[in-house]
Amino acid sequence: MNILIKSAHIIDSNSSHHGKTMDVLIENGIITSIKSKINAEKNLKVIEMEGLHLSAGWMDMQANFCDPGMEHKEDLQSGMRAAAAGGYTGVALVSSTNPTIHSKSEVQYIVNNTSGSIVDVYPIGTLSHKQEGHDLAEMYDMHLAGAVAFSDDKKGVANAGLLIRALLYAQNFGGIILTHCDEKTISQDGKMNEGEVSTRLGLKGIPALAEEVMMNRNIFLAEYTNASIHISNVSTKKSVDIIRQAKAKGMKVTASANAYSLALDDSLLVEFDSNYKLNPPLRTKTDVEAIRKGIADGTIDCITTDHRPQDIESKNIEFDNASNGMIALETSFGLMNTHKGKIKLEELIAAITIAPRSILNLKQVKVEEGEEANLTMFNPSIEWVMEKKNIASKSSNTPFLGTKFTGKVVGIINHKQLIQNKN
Repeated sequence: MNILIKSAHIIDSNSSHHGKTMDVLIENGIITSIKSKINAEKNLKVIEMEGLHLSAGWMDMQANFCDPGMEHKEDLQSGMRAAAAGGYTGVALVSSTNPTIHSKSEVQYIVNNTSGSIVDVYPIGTLSHKQEGHDLAEMYDMHLAGAVAFSDDKKGVANAGLLIRALLYAQNFGGIILTHCDEKTISQDGKMNEGEVSTRLGLKGIPALAEEVMMNRNIFLAEYTNASIHISNVSTKKSVDIIRQAKAKGMKVTASANAYSLALDDSLLVEFDSNYKLNPPLRTKTDVEAIRKGIADGTIDCITTDHRPQDIESKNIEFDNASNGMIALETSFGLMNTHKGKIKLEELIAAITIAPRSILNLKQVKVEEGEEANLTMFNPSIEWVMEKKNIASKSSNTPFLGTKFTGKVVGIINHKQLIQNKN
């Protein structure tokens, strides 16, 4: 399929056309021409609309497709449909499946069952065997099979010696270690952020300290081993400060925050909506502002969706017993664009295109002549309302039904394929 994208405002700081409004011609999956005006021919599919923006294809570093083992919540095919609807041409999948992604067999299962799709799917292997936190997983075998990084997902690595060994071992083959920071002896069985709102609601709180203590330890261990480390799910002001200081010292630290952490605060829990029960939890308005500032100044490198499908039985129950997580691939751009504050649009796009691929050592994609067309089309000004009938995910655990967002995905192009959103 040959495609002509008309009058698209290009947002891609890796491109010589960044900030320009151009026509983009794609022939046989390759960007062959970028000019101020390209005449449409009969054999071209033309995409044109007012306010159209174009960037490199978006990449998410943290999503759960629940496959294998929990396909009633999501599977690889429905997950890819949700990613495409949300503007993502690439997604890295967390290891929390059943069985976990802890050997080359599970990695190969994901690679083989997503090959050739419009959405590139990258498995993340476990750091410890079966996420049990005792022995190292078969990281090198998984690396050879296609795993792009290693993490125990939302399980903080309690065993400091194990993390040291993982950091040292991964250096031998360029493995990427991703860490979630949660000192369970502090957070225990908390239900939401510890603070004024949790006290008022009578819910057991999760102190910010639980994140910050383990983050300090993990960064210290990375410094000791002279290793790179990525801090996932940053959610507190002090965490942002810790990372900023580490980077100022020249340490090899990168960080990501979830889209909800830059947009939502714990005051939303006053009605006990379990769809707002998340890990890390919604923090205070002060923390939200710190996350935004961290993204704007580069302290936080990238923004993740943390797409976590849950079935009705896991969410439509008492708040204390509900599972954590929300579906997020389809709403993340609208959410962060609506609530970006002083973050510039180009900074937002860089945090979901350039940064995640850089952290995972993936090939950068860009809007440039001669490059393979891996693109996301969007309009940052369109207002739209999320409706259940339009959800592409198998699950519908979202607090945003009926919510108006500003910023909508128009479609994606990748691997000679095009998907345009109809609604």
